This record gives sequence, structure tokens and C-alpha cells, in this order.
Amino acid sequence: MTSAFVFPGQGSQTVGMMKAYDGLPAIRETFQEASDVLGQDLWTLTEEGPAEILNLTVNTQPVMLAAGIAVFRAWRQLGGAMPTLMAGHSFGEYSALVASGALGFRDALPLVRYRAEAMQSAVAEGDGGMAAILGLDDRLIPEICREAAQGQVLEAANLNSPGQVVIAGHRDAVQRGCELAKTRGAKRAMMLAVSVPVHCTLMKPAADRLREYLASVTFSPPQVPVLQNADVAAYSEPAAIKDALVRQLYSPVRWIETVQHFGSSGITTIVECGPGRVLGGLTRRIDGNLQSLTLHDAAALRETSTQL
Repeated sequence: MTSAFVFPGQGSQTVGMMKAYDGLPAIRETFQEASDVLGQDLWTLTEEGPAEILNLTVNTQPVMLAAGIAVFRAWRQLGGAMPTLMAGHSFGEYSALVASGALGFRDALPLVRYRAEAMQSAVAEGDGGMAAILGLDDRLIPEICREAAQGQVLEAANLNSPGQVVIAGHRDAVQRGCELAKTRGAKRAMMLAVSVPVHCTLMKPAADRLREYLASVTFSPPQVPVLQNADVAAYSEPAAIKDALVRQLYSPVRWIETVQHFGSSGITTIVECGPGRVLGGLTRRIDGNLQSLTLHDAAALRETSTQL
């Protein structure tokens, strides 16, 4: 089997999510390293919460980076093979770049915290929003966004799977988009519990700040190619990787195309590396011919490491 690893992003976090990996030394070791770098006890936050603090963007992003890399390190300690390709959904792209060797873990932690702070400051609290549109022909989304914008920003942010698109922009425009989507036949249109409207043009000020910060961060050519969200392309030059990370903040996550690219590249198995099973479900909806596996707990890690 030829495998690709994919890393979950913001939204997959839950209080207590790492308990499922009890007995794997790499898990606690990685969280301890992350806590030492940031001067914050990420393990206690992850395992005990409270949820409203864990779900703050400035906390969620370092936690999800630690979680993804902890699971990847546990995989390697168990003898799991390196994949052929990697990708990360939205924020998960940073986990993929660390796992690929393009970015050091200790460099990535302050980087993602800075990114989160820049995102949060780009749009005043309450001004932005995101919503999931389910069960609607994807081709109608651009038209709905144009009609509902009414002079504000409203754009497709996450192209997750056929019939599952997330829109983002000014909160009022997102709410109008939800109502319009329902009239056009959407099965569900629901606001998401996020305060930062990522992957739309409201994030351009944050992207400018991120570009400046990235100039001082060392990247290396990845040992495993990483398909980046903005272009569904893999880069070996550090400058190109950084540029794609900047554009990712205000560009849609093209996840459908990412999974399709895996299939056309000869990948037979996609493995979700991290807590939860969100990306596994998306894989099955995008391409039923691909085997979808998830490393959602210690048992799955041990079993899958013997299969691949």
C-alpha cells in the first residue's frame, strides 16, 4: 500500500482527547517539549480544559500542533513507515510541514502562536464568522456568496467534500449566506463556533504580519512532499513554502482537490494522523476507492503500524 498522511486542524480539539493514547511515551514527551518551549502547560489544558480556554485560537493551534506531532512520533517509535505524501487541513498544514522535516517543532510552536494572535487581531471580536453549508450543489456557493455579501466580505473558505463547504467573512454576510443557502436547497446551514473568519480576504492583514515573521524562520526542503492548501502543490524551496503559508490564510482550503490529487498520484491509503476522525470521513466522501485509516487512539496506532 502507498500511503499519504493528513493532519487535522482547528476544530478537531476536545478536552481529554489525548487520553486515548495512554501508554505511548512519545505523547507526553512531545507535549512536555511544547510546554517547555511556550512556557505554558499544554498537557493540563488539553486534558482538563476548560473547553472555552482550549478553544481559544491562541491555545488551539499550539495544542493541535503538539497533538499531531506527538501522534506522528509515536507512529515512528512503533516502527511505522514514512508516508509517500503529506498534507494538512487548514492549520494542520503546519503539522505536516514539521512531520516532513521542513520546519523544526521548536520553531513551529512560537510561529503558530504568533499566527493565531495575528488572526485574532485582524478582525474585531464579533465582526467575523464562518458557517458550514451542507447538502447543496457546490457550484451554487459562489453565486450565494456574491448575492449575500451586499458590500461585505463573504467567500468560500473550506472546500471539504462534495456538498460540504464552509463560508467565511463578515458575520452579517455569513448569516445572510446561510439563509440564502437554505432557500436554494441546502440541507443544513449553520454558524460555526469560531471568532476568526479564516481563509477569506479579511485575513490579509494577518497574512502580512505572518510574512514578516516567516522571514526569520528557518525552513528546509521537506523529506516527504507536502501538498499545501493554497495551490494543491508541493514545494521544495523554503521561499515557496513560506509564500504558500502566507496565502493560505486568505485562500480557500482546497481539500477535495487534495484528496483527488492523492488518488491520481497512486496513493491507495490515506491515514489521518492526530486525534479525531474528521478527515477520515471526508476522504470516504471524496473518493470511495481510497482506503481511509485514522490514528485516533493507541490501539489504532499499533494496528495500523503493522499494516503499512
